[in-house]
Amino acid sequence: MTLEILTPDKKVYEGEASSVTLPGALGLFEILNNHAPIISTLHDGKLTVRGGAAKEEVFFIKGGVVEALNNKVTVLAEGIQHK
Repeated sequence: MTLEILTPDKKVYEGEASSVTLPGALGLFEILNNHAPIISTLHDGKLTVRGGAAKEEVFFIKGGVVEALNNKVTVLAEGIQHK
């Protein structure tokens, strides 16, 4: 699936991923390839990207929203720090 991570300032990440783990309102949740369509708010916490060029990348986000539709995941984060 294709993943984009955006902040108000810039595009932080764009590439292929096999899974994305996100900090949701009720705890961590994971989006996998062919996931059902979803829109969710995100809390402050760790976002983990698996697959793609690097085997695993970790970001710390400050709130935001995620949308998954047709194997494209878009994360709109209020702020982000790459580990």
